[in-house]
Amino acid sequence: MAQGKKYKNALKKFDIKKIYSVEEAVGIVKDVASAKFSEAVDIAVRLGVDPKKADQAVRGTVALPHGIGKSVRVLVMARSPKDAEAKAAGADYAGLEEYVEKIKTGWADIDVIIATPDVMVEVGKLGKILGPRGLMPNPKSGTVTLDVATAVKEVKAGKIEFRVDKAGVLHATIGKVNFDKEKLVDNVKAFLATVGKLKPSTSKGQYVKSIFISSTMGPGVQIDRTIVQSK
Repeated sequence: MAQGKKYKNALKKFDIKKIYSVEEAVGIVKDVASAKFSEAVDIAVRLGVDPKKADQAVRGTVALPHGIGKSVRVLVMARSPKDAEAKAAGADYAGLEEYVEKIKTGWADIDVIIATPDVMVEVGKLGKILGPRGLMPNPKSGTVTLDVATAVKEVKAGKIEFRVDKAGVLHATIGKVNFDKEKLVDNVKAFLATVGKLKPSTSKGQYVKSIFISSTMGPGVQIDRTIVQSK
């Protein structure tokens, strides 16, 4: 892929072969960001796991201390009175039958779906639509729960979900370039601390192989992987 002028200039501002501390890497990402909009800051962690094995498919959630700088649109699929509880807690949408039909017709104006256990039979029928979009509620991520109010508040406050892909890489957005450096550092460290705790007991050898952070339009900056303390 051809590299633009701004991207090439960004590469001149740091050593792409060097491994940096979190603080240094965050500073570089903020410095080289050149888009006219406030770019997202993304993290990619390559793990030494086999995602094809169910017990090594690393997934989890983390409440980032400073959120991701984005308004998260939340749908709670629940019957009364839980739908009212969800709306009171800040959910953008809440209900069941209406949203089942809307999703079937291609509606996609949502970032997170939370569901109560009693409606999962209906929600499960939407698996072929929600699964590929990463929207299927799951008890392990706290998105299948009776305590919908707490779940909504956590998501709105900055709780994110992540899952290793087929290549063994975790991807997540951990803020925006217009965040204070200290806030981005806090978010990166919170994310990596959670990743460390999720090391599968069946995973052998090096757990974290590499860590990169980048802005939406910028190059990746490598972080010292030894920051991750696995369980």
